Amino acid sequence: MGLQGTSLCTHEDSRRLIPLLISKDWIRGKMNMTIADLVVRNARQCPDQIAFVEVRPLSKERKETNWRLFDERTNRLANALLERGAVKGQKVALLGRNSIHWLEAFFAILKTGACAVPLNFRFTDQDIQYCADIAEPILFIADQEYIERIHTLRPMLKTVKEVVGMGHGFPAGVQDMETLIGQASQVLPYIEVGDEEDCALYFTSGTTGAPKAVLHAHRSLMVAAISECTGHQWIMQDIHLMIAPLYHLAIGHLLGGVLVGARNVLLTEQIHPKIVMETVSKEQMTMVFLLVPWALDILEALDKKEIHLKDYDVSNWKLMHMGAQPIPPSLVKRWKAYFPAMQYDTTYGLSEGGGPGVTHLGMENQHKVGAIGKPGLLWDVRIVDQNGRDVKSGEVGEIVVKGSGVMKEYYKNPDATAQTIKNGWLYAGDLAKTDEDGFIYIVDRKKDLIISGGENIYPVEIENVIRRHPKVRDVGVIGVPEPRLGETVCAVIERVPGEELILSQMVAFYEENLPRYKRPRHTVFGHVPRSATGKIEKPRLREAYAKGDLTPCPS
Repeated sequence: MGLQGTSLCTHEDSRRLIPLLISKDWIRGKMNMTIADLVVRNARQCPDQIAFVEVRPLSKERKETNWRLFDERTNRLANALLERGAVKGQKVALLGRNSIHWLEAFFAILKTGACAVPLNFRFTDQDIQYCADIAEPILFIADQEYIERIHTLRPMLKTVKEVVGMGHGFPAGVQDMETLIGQASQVLPYIEVGDEEDCALYFTSGTTGAPKAVLHAHRSLMVAAISECTGHQWIMQDIHLMIAPLYHLAIGHLLGGVLVGARNVLLTEQIHPKIVMETVSKEQMTMVFLLVPWALDILEALDKKEIHLKDYDVSNWKLMHMGAQPIPPSLVKRWKAYFPAMQYDTTYGLSEGGGPGVTHLGMENQHKVGAIGKPGLLWDVRIVDQNGRDVKSGEVGEIVVKGSGVMKEYYKNPDATAQTIKNGWLYAGDLAKTDEDGFIYIVDRKKDLIISGGENIYPVEIENVIRRHPKVRDVGVIGVPEPRLGETVCAVIERVPGEELILSQMVAFYEENLPRYKRPRHTVFGHVPRSATGKIEKPRLREAYAKGDLTPCPS
């Protein structure tokens, strides 16, 4: 099937993929090339091209692998896993931080035809057991850092027949992945896999309760790769910095590089501005995906002259893109002040939609910063009211999406699936509106909407205003109970480190910049918690403040 020759080595622009996307075979769902097949193809067509680099600045370690070696090692591991029961219809759990070993395990699982179950390394033991009870993995692959925990949990992981360790120094009874690779055949196992067969089972973060299991077919990850590649015009010569955790569907950013045979650099240790800038400079990055907290950290370090641009070679850095949460326009404006020639893009996606690329702003649309853009190449997006009818431009409704990257289901949860996928459309839970040019703007999460005295108040709008205050580093806005109005607005404000900011200053700022009904009635100065994917953890804020004894701001 014809990706071969269009995305490697000689092409000028990843937009040459477009003829593939409109082919009859794709539309009919008969394109059986998987992302694991891409590794095999890359190893044949550009074997010596560097595929992945692993950088550990604190320990001064650097590893790299080319496509030939990566393909060989994943073949060997796939054969070893097949011997241990990782076949079609089975699941293999994977727990670890970003590393080449993690990627070897992930792609090896896919080469067996089994379904990968990447787990959040921040999960508690209770979370891990909960996920294992749902997924019922036959094997469990874990980093050396977590192997003792999994070994201890083993009696509770009832379906797990063997545990495989990545690294060295494992307890008795744990298989050594390196030994398995060394002993197995390097011949690619022939496993026929269709687009609609199970590929990966992802668990949501669990910040709103028990994690949900999101089941994706092979087509979903290929769509993520194509969306990333076409949206950001990847070429083989690109070098991408992958900081976001691989257990999340942000892996779609990395898959754009796999599709064109380009290089991904994994930053596996503390995300510090100096470390990020040094890695960009030394590895000659062309593309970097950042979450809001990481971009804020870099800007603050530049503002305070803790780092200096003149100390780093960023001449190849052509694109910074962001996503995973609403992007404050003020942040992008500050970024462009330091990097005026750099391109910028916003992408929007969701775990249930296969990750990034459902919409993107487009690097040519800098004048629309604040929007999440328009639907990606393989997607359709609508904004609808509570009855599923399209709303007018400028009116707020819920985002619903349709595309080849939509999940198969919430695994073992038909009721939740039926509530989320209706008449072929996935209800995203995000509130949005469109402007006169059709660009989509996120207003807020549906569940975070504040209703005060009958007025709908969208926290993201208030957060974007408050972030313009020069002494505000971050802010999370929630609704708190109020007997007469039902709810009132509470702003949890994280000050810029070293800056003095008091309540009266914020009240004056509210009065100048917000209409009365949107002004926070309560202001708390404290830490704004964010998840590993950069989202403000509103449930934690509500738990901490919504039931507390809050002193109201002067009205």
